[in-house]
Amino acid sequence: MPAVGFCGEWFIFTCDKKLVAIHTKQARESFVFDCSTAQKKPNNTKDVSNADGGASEETGTDKVLAFAVSPSGKLVALTDDSKRLVLFHCEPSWQCISIRWVVRRCTSLMFNQAEDQLLATDKSGDVYSFSVGEPQREGELKMGHLSMLLAMSMSPDDKFIITADRDEKIRVSHLRSPYNIQSFCLGHQQFVSALLVPPAHPHWLLSGSGDGTMKLWDYESGRKLQSWDLKEHEETSSSEADKQKVTTKPTVCRISCSPDARHVAVQCERAYTVHFFTVDQDGEEKLVPHRKLSLPHCPLDMTFDPEGQLWVLMDSSDAPLQIYTHRRDSWESDDVSPELIRVIEAFKAHWETLEASLRTDSRFEHLYKVNFDNVAAYLQKKQQRLEEQLKRGGTQKANSNKKARKEKL
Repeated sequence: MPAVGFCGEWFIFTCDKKLVAIHTKQARESFVFDCSTAQKKPNNTKDVSNADGGASEETGTDKVLAFAVSPSGKLVALTDDSKRLVLFHCEPSWQCISIRWVVRRCTSLMFNQAEDQLLATDKSGDVYSFSVGEPQREGELKMGHLSMLLAMSMSPDDKFIITADRDEKIRVSHLRSPYNIQSFCLGHQQFVSALLVPPAHPHWLLSGSGDGTMKLWDYESGRKLQSWDLKEHEETSSSEADKQKVTTKPTVCRISCSPDARHVAVQCERAYTVHFFTVDQDGEEKLVPHRKLSLPHCPLDMTFDPEGQLWVLMDSSDAPLQIYTHRRDSWESDDVSPELIRVIEAFKAHWETLEASLRTDSRFEHLYKVNFDNVAAYLQKKQQRLEEQLKRGGTQKANSNKKARKEKL
């Protein structure tokens, strides 16, 4: 699925095999990195071919799987389906620093606050650390789960690494010694798909899940503070085709926080609503629902820019991007923004590629666990056997009575 983000004043988005960066303030040339034409994996590079069910780098599609921006906005990293890990420097100009190779396909990337480590989670449940200062150095295995990792976050002081997996677990570990587990945040009923530590509240953790809920935790203690069921507020398309695509419980696919930490925006997959939350500072601090933003098209991803405006990428060739600004206690569309006009103009050249990448099923559908009620089926069959035995018993008794009467005659 496509993803968007900001690296300083550069608007970044991924579509299929490309990462594209467009400057929002100046008429600078866009930067495009195409994974299909990037450096191929050397034959002497180590590879665990059985880790992905026998697949190797030759079977990769070069599709971008994830990207991350460093806290300072000077570094960007991406990983693709061919197991590349690419590191960029974007200021004063874009430059590819290194191309390294991961053991297994990654699910998420994140820089630490010191920007000397790039952490990558993969589909087998492992977390690897890659050096930023030594861009050619191989990754170091830091920790592992027994299930596919889907999301990752870190405390602002780089003390804790927080990882979430398909088995509903959120694990809080010490970054320097990941074998030392601080706590578990347990309570979701489906896979955990999104994590966020709000910058202004370094002891809070927000988590989103395939069970349609968002939860707030004190992650150091593992204590749940609040929970919201988002499916009650979901708005979907009126078309029958789109209604059939929407799952009963919307999957939280993005939790984003504004730079001033005043607003938290939550996006659910294939839902036409963005949920906003704010911090209530009257008495005990807590997060409260604030506004819902109804969108004209299905959102694909969203991000806040450095000025606190919300950029939403939508499934529409006419209006693929929209900016929403917070004014007078509401979020208003800003169609005439010069930044938006500049980005859309450069964006149009990549719309066909983006549109083609959308012709796929839900990226979360395969993560839902299927429950088989074997007990109910067993009891039903047992009842049928008993009824059949009773019928046979009744028939045999009737036949024996008839035979006895005939013998008497």
